[in-house]
Amino acid sequence: MKPTELRDLNEQELVEHIKTARRDLLGLRFQHATGELDNTAGLRRAKKEIARALTIANERGIETNG
Repeated sequence: MKPTELRDLNEQELVEHIKTARRDLLGLRFQHATGELDNTAGLRRAKKEIARALTIANERGIETNG
């Protein structure tokens, strides 16, 4: 999701997006550890997605509990 799209989300949607992205990253990490992950670039993409969302949350002063 692009930063402009993330900025259009309201507070609750942004927090939910962060939770979902973290869950996805955890799944990718497990797949990587067990050797099931073919495209390891997905790990980097997922981390950047979380970083973007957290940056916007911090700009707004939203507590993300994480």
